[in-house]
Amino acid sequence: MAYIGTSPSNGVRRIHTYTATANQTTFTGSSTEGVTLTYADTNYIDVFQNGVLLGSADYTSTSGTSVVLAQGASVSDLVVIVVYDVFSVADTVSKTSGGSFDSAVTMSGGLVIADAGNIGSASDTDAMAISSGGIVTKSAHPSFFAFGASNDWVDNVSSGSIIVLNSTKHNIGSHYSTSSGKFTAPITGVYAFSFNIYVKNGSGTAKIYAALNDTVINWTSTGYQLIHAFTQDADTNDETIGASWNYYMTANQTMSLYSGDAGTDYFPSMSFFSGFLVG
Repeated sequence: MAYIGTSPSNGVRRIHTYTATANQTTFTGSSTEGVTLTYADTNYIDVFQNGVLLGSADYTSTSGTSVVLAQGASVSDLVVIVVYDVFSVADTVSKTSGGSFDSAVTMSGGLVIADAGNIGSASDTDAMAISSGGIVTKSAHPSFFAFGASNDWVDNVSSGSIIVLNSTKHNIGSHYSTSSGKFTAPITGVYAFSFNIYVKNGSGTAKIYAALNDTVINWTSTGYQLIHAFTQDADTNDETIGASWNYYMTANQTMSLYSGDAGTDYFPSMSFFSGFLVG
């Protein structure tokens, strides 16, 4: 059975026993039981002297840590002070109406919420929702899908020039900029990205690579892009080139696409760049 306040295993009252000295009036501190005298309310203590219950006029108990007799005790008088636990239900959260906890909550078991219930913060109360079927959705989870709004070729994009896809199908959190072509990580974590670029292969070559903070992602040399897509052949057929990758980013770092070949021609409305936070 659950209790509010001290559980029965620790006692619902505390007993403090003192042996008086000659004319002793004040009883405080550690008792024979080794327990320091404290109480919250003078109405919830009893004082006995040699087994006789004293009336409230026979002692004063206002400090919360001592009891003062109106008349000094005799040598070896036995003074017993019984303190009853006082509890308050004011600092609780209502089962029916709910409320807020001001500190962290630790649970030894699982947490169960109602079907279609939400988990969130003060500024985003439905940041996470769990359906009755166990499907978890996160309304503010960073994610974007960018594409180009133009149906005209962008020709001869010089090597080192950023690829800007200026429209989005979705852009949760607005972390992708349609003006700069860059995704900015809102928090530190692992992100998943992919791109597929429709290129005109009239010149025989085209290359797109990924850049972190506008710097090519590489192992030992910027001339050897680690994340890139490349085509080089003798025909002049249009084709698509793409890549996908996961990458650890710290907050405010950017990820973007760049041309790696002066002969790169691409068709914006048939090209995309997408990404999302993995965790």
